[in-house]
Amino acid sequence: MVSGELGLECQIVTALLLDLLIGDPRWFPHPVRLIGRFAMRIEDPFRRLFKKARTAGTMVVLTVVSSTGILAYLMIKGSALIHPFLADAASILILYTCFAARDLAGHALSVHSSLRRNDIMDARQKVSFLVGRDTDRLDEAGIIRATVESVAENTVDGVTAPLFFAILAGPLGAILYKAVSTLDSTFGYKNDRYYEFGWASARLDDLANYIPARLTAVIIPIAALMLLQKPVSAAGMALRDGKKHASPNSGWSEAAFAGALGIQLGGPVLRAGKPSLLPLIGEPLRPLTRKDILNASLLMIFTAIITAVVLIGARWLLT
Repeated sequence: MVSGELGLECQIVTALLLDLLIGDPRWFPHPVRLIGRFAMRIEDPFRRLFKKARTAGTMVVLTVVSSTGILAYLMIKGSALIHPFLADAASILILYTCFAARDLAGHALSVHSSLRRNDIMDARQKVSFLVGRDTDRLDEAGIIRATVESVAENTVDGVTAPLFFAILAGPLGAILYKAVSTLDSTFGYKNDRYYEFGWASARLDDLANYIPARLTAVIIPIAALMLLQKPVSAAGMALRDGKKHASPNSGWSEAAFAGALGIQLGGPVLRAGKPSLLPLIGEPLRPLTRKDILNASLLMIFTAIITAVVLIGARWLLT
């Protein structure tokens, strides 16, 4: 769905540039945070309404996704009734909130800044905002690894997947994807509380990311080539280790990042005080260094830009 005077391609480029320039101001009532709060607010009522946790979780997914789509549609169509350019502004605003390249890079660079000051405690605290593992005992190498893994994984759900769905279905496609991704982040945990309740959220997120994750693994080597990293290794590691991750999608971008940077990701972590072993991805060609955070952030941004160019080019050729 495209409304307004500007074409979808122009809306997407404008929104992506806005994200890269200003990111996600904390004062802004971000739709993703609102979606997450809404999902959590209706969790208990739906658990009471439906006896089976899986049924309750599925109904929450349907409610949140449909509500998000309806509100976005009304916002764009209502704006179009006032003026076509206002519809453009509404579409760009929705798209802008779906991209998170600047915010992701900002979080990673704040960790890097703490490490440069040799403030390991602050770096541990900052990396805790990026990952779900325990961070209070991480050494510098562990902090770097966690940061790079987060940047690699979130390249898909923070940038390339929203771009993919924006090209397919405009602002509605992008915001519906973000609703699905937010539901997975809220309920997609394999613990006693959410194993059944979060089933629909996790499965729908896996389905939504299936193509974008693999498309991203194809584009990362191109970005690595432009950055004079290791494009051949990026492609090779994606093919070799992309399926190692417990998630059907997360391993593809992580493996490509590991290959591009010439490092190894994965290994032992602590979650809620319990040891867990992530699959080893990539080759340990050298020790992790602080510069890997900078290189990973650059790789993510170049991947975002190239993905936009490729998808917009494909749309022009097919329409």
